[in-house]
Amino acid sequence: MRAIRRFTVRPVLPDALAALGELASNLRWSWHPPTQDLFAAVDPELWRSTGHDPVRLLGEVPGERWRQLAADESFVRRVGEARADLTAYLSEDRWYQRARDERPDLTWPRSVAYFSPEFGITAVLPQYSGGLGILAGDHLKTASDLGVPIVGVGLLYRHGYFKQALSHEGWQLESYPVLDPDGLPLSQLLESDGTRATISIRMPDGPDLLARIWVAAVGRVPLLLLDTDVEGNPDHYIEITDRLYGGNTEHRLRQELLLGVGGVRALRAFSRITGAAAPEVFHTNEGHAGFLGIERIRELTADPSGPQLDVATALEVGRASTVFTTHTPVPAGIDRFPCTLVEQYFGDRGATPGVPVDEVLRLGTEDYAGGDPGVFNMAVMGFRLAQRANGVSQLHGQVSRGMFNGLWPAFDEAEVPITSITNGVHAPTWVAREVIAMASRQGADPEDDDTEAFWAALEKVPAAEVWSTKRLLRERLVEDARRRVRKCWEKRGATAGELGWIDEALDPDVLTIGFARRVPSYKRLTLMLRDPERLKALLLHPERPVQLVIAGKAHPADDGGKRLIQELVRFADAEDVRHRIVFLPNYDIGLALPLYPGCDVWLNNPLRPYEACGTSGMKAALNGGLNLSILDGWWDEWYEPEFGWPIPSADGLEDYSDKRDDLEAAALYDLIEQEVAPRFYDRDADGVPLRWVEMLRHTWSSLGPKVLATRMVRDYVGQLYAPAAHNTRALGADAAGARGLAGWKARVRAGWPSVRVEHVEAEGVGDAAEVGAVMTVRAYVALGELSPGDVAVQLVHGRVDAEDVIVESRLTPLDLAESYDGGRHRFDGQVELGRSGPFGYTVRVVPTHPLLVAPAELGVVASA
Repeated sequence: MRAIRRFTVRPVLPDALAALGELASNLRWSWHPPTQDLFAAVDPELWRSTGHDPVRLLGEVPGERWRQLAADESFVRRVGEARADLTAYLSEDRWYQRARDERPDLTWPRSVAYFSPEFGITAVLPQYSGGLGILAGDHLKTASDLGVPIVGVGLLYRHGYFKQALSHEGWQLESYPVLDPDGLPLSQLLESDGTRATISIRMPDGPDLLARIWVAAVGRVPLLLLDTDVEGNPDHYIEITDRLYGGNTEHRLRQELLLGVGGVRALRAFSRITGAAAPEVFHTNEGHAGFLGIERIRELTADPSGPQLDVATALEVGRASTVFTTHTPVPAGIDRFPCTLVEQYFGDRGATPGVPVDEVLRLGTEDYAGGDPGVFNMAVMGFRLAQRANGVSQLHGQVSRGMFNGLWPAFDEAEVPITSITNGVHAPTWVAREVIAMASRQGADPEDDDTEAFWAALEKVPAAEVWSTKRLLRERLVEDARRRVRKCWEKRGATAGELGWIDEALDPDVLTIGFARRVPSYKRLTLMLRDPERLKALLLHPERPVQLVIAGKAHPADDGGKRLIQELVRFADAEDVRHRIVFLPNYDIGLALPLYPGCDVWLNNPLRPYEACGTSGMKAALNGGLNLSILDGWWDEWYEPEFGWPIPSADGLEDYSDKRDDLEAAALYDLIEQEVAPRFYDRDADGVPLRWVEMLRHTWSSLGPKVLATRMVRDYVGQLYAPAAHNTRALGADAAGARGLAGWKARVRAGWPSVRVEHVEAEGVGDAAEVGAVMTVRAYVALGELSPGDVAVQLVHGRVDAEDVIVESRLTPLDLAESYDGGRHRFDGQVELGRSGPFGYTVRVVPTHPLLVAPAELGVVASA
């Protein structure tokens, strides 16, 4: 019989232990081992059976146990110490506060709003599907550790993503258990009178959409999560926050409308209620939250309490303070909606009244060569609404500049204004305690800002200690994997009598290779199966066996991905290899935590260059794992021979061709057979593979500091957040600077058709010149109604190819030398010829203004 109503009864803790509730409600426990140990001490078996969920733990401990603990002076003291430690963590100055005092020349933002459709903080708050959410979670946790004033904004999905199981035939099955917010580490945002805070959004097909606001405390960082399961909403509104990445096109549009428009309104409510600083910088993690820019235009133009700016000025205010991070190197991964649907939701009865729908459509329409003018592209809107944009590795930045060159067609790909900040991972979450302990025994302090010194300490650890630690971590993974395999087979219908083999599945002394990620086709889950017999030979080698631990989810609508999983599971089911290869269902944070430390090698074999970053390999590296990967994402950027092995990629062949897969799979087999396995099993008299351990230690000391999220977040602060705050303040609290910038852009665009390079003269060189010669250039430029201060005249020069295309180009500014009637001017400059070989040059004119980020920002250029 179904209940007509559901609610959660919260536990009442003894006064002496009341602080446990406070500790459970702040997600810092998820990356703070002493707090985890405190909860484990309450009831070790219950801590394990609740999935290390302190909220559930506190709710299930019987009263007698609480009475025992309240009378235990030692335990009560531990609770007090843990609370004092959390209080200090939340209140003391950290890196951001210290750096702000040391660098007054930078504009340190008072607050940054970080929008993402998913956040992977901990397995007990399942609001993530994969890398994007894990990255967002690591960003918030690291910002908390560094003291960066960030507030996260997302949605609270009633079913999360999905739980994965396997059928008897190995087909992926999805289930969607209901999440009770009252049973999660969340609190409702309440008004001063105790009523719950809500936001509302106008909708075209009925009453206003209502959403309540939940707050998760991620250490020092508040994470606001919007939930439409609110009394007064019709059923189809309630369903908006049902599942992450679920539903049809209109359902996804409604989710992204709620995230963007509703998210800004939730931020305003949070600031009003708590007194928190209003964000100066808005960071959109992928294009899903892009509608936040439309809501900010509405606030600035149509809100009666706002400054009542014109749309062009409001756009400049919004762009200056917005950072857009693209994660997608595959066009199919970008959300695109019919323009007619967007028009419906932003029209006369739309979500942002007062913002002309034509302006909304202009921002996202693919109105460029090769685009579809009937489609509204969320990434395109993201770039147009943000003055600063970045990819998540150097290679991904390059790929993104190529993908979106159409937005700046007058400029070469290299000048498309998309920079790169390579992702990093939150070490306190992902690095095994045993690895931290090894460094600590060498005198390193994991809390120290000097991360290079911490990871360098691991170079001093004796080889035997490194190897015994890795063996312990491998053994822990084997035990965890056996439990998961047994549970999986039982769900697939196997009887207890059929499962005796699982007790011998995997071996803590065998070379262990891990592969875990989402299962779109370009990540090539089954590349390892191209030659099944050769893979079997590697798994069953009599002297140098290999074992594989594999995990990953396919999107529920992706039957192709599900077929890949089924193909792999069927191979792994075979009696002759099932002790050497396992597929672990329901890849999540809980599975990942023992997986990364327990693997010796991390495998990644995407189609290059479709892996934006690939942070799982970073986590493995920090745990003493070597990477075996296609040179893609971060691995392309930071690969060294001491960090692992690059898999050669057949880039010239068609992406999804059998020949390409065959060649790259053969290279993978060769590397494992001829290099990886021999090095792992090459032992000294004490059974330690000294060369292997040297690689581990070099990985820790040289690669470790690079792959940390502390480096990543500091890069965001210095390269994007602080400059965005600077430009925001330069536009003026009264928006006078924004009006000036908008007016200047309008004037430049109107006058640009008259801008041209009329004539170029060069002296000091003939048809041939020697290295060291100085070339003097005079350029005669017509500017029409524009002034010389509106433009930069540049000499573009460098080596040329056989088609006279300048490669490896460099820019030398030309200075105003003389002005003539009719808007004509002469610009002069010199360049020294510093190298031999074919050389070419030209002259171009681009707009320039102190508040522009890049020459391509306006998308116009005039060339000789």
